Amino acid sequence: MIEIVHPGWLSLVADNGRFGHADIGVPWSSALDSFAYGTLNLMLGNDPGAPALEVVGNEFAVRFHEETTCAICGARVTAQLDGDEIGSWQSFQARRGSLLRVSKVLEGFRYYVGVSGVFDLPRVIGSFATNLECRFGGLRGRPLVRGDVLGVKGTRSVEERSVPVEYVPALHPPHVIRWVDGPEIGYFTQVSIKKLCTQNEDVCYLVSAKSNRTGVRLDGEPLHFKKGSARSIISEGLLPGTIQVPGDGSPIIVLYERTNGGYARMGVVARVDLDLLAHLKPKDRILFRRITRDEALEMGQERNERISALHHILEDF
Repeated sequence: MIEIVHPGWLSLVADNGRFGHADIGVPWSSALDSFAYGTLNLMLGNDPGAPALEVVGNEFAVRFHEETTCAICGARVTAQLDGDEIGSWQSFQARRGSLLRVSKVLEGFRYYVGVSGVFDLPRVIGSFATNLECRFGGLRGRPLVRGDVLGVKGTRSVEERSVPVEYVPALHPPHVIRWVDGPEIGYFTQVSIKKLCTQNEDVCYLVSAKSNRTGVRLDGEPLHFKKGSARSIISEGLLPGTIQVPGDGSPIIVLYERTNGGYARMGVVARVDLDLLAHLKPKDRILFRRITRDEALEMGQERNERISALHHILEDF
């Protein structure tokens, strides 16, 4: 059993999401950084879909009411376990009564905290994930608050592991996001398309403070539609990473809480960069790079090979 002493800015229960229900409007609601979430469970000896805590912000603190193995993955943080310094991308032993406190986020935005075992929570539509907008899943469909207690089934201690530094993603701005053409790219002027291709930091976009788990809003020079082009479409399906452009021209990158929308889809973020979207925080600088679908597939394959190699390393500990 664990007890939330401080929830940070926002913490909730996440897993690998709900799939197969988009046709009735049920979104994925999955962990936004799938690499960090998956690596966390691998280090802890859990099933790939075991629930974890997705946390934003400093001062998150949790007390352990039984001995277990714990890990932190995702954003680079400074943390203390009973006063002893620990960091991200490693697992460690927690004794009964131990207090884990994350004092500062150094790089990135979201991080994942998990234990060896499965949080004793009900599955809703096949998943432990929290859907904040519809208020179901996780712990009664809401963010975690001080005093919340989560039971753990099958808790145990496993061998400590750490991720080699060469496998830890860099999360410092400016962030370069690669994208492929979307269905409505022909709606936009060539000048606007080039804005999402430049590597010039003088014309980058900034992450808006209005961003959340639903989407990343960007501030900067608006994108322009071609004369005569529609500024909206009949609502159609959305993929995570879709770059939507509303009538005001300010791009929105869709995350995992929408299944359809009526804004023009200028592009889609390549799979290789989807996890990076979890770490875009307000005022971060964003640069875009347009790539072909073949390039995106090749980069995705290289990513999968790196993940496979890391799995072998961690399994051999």
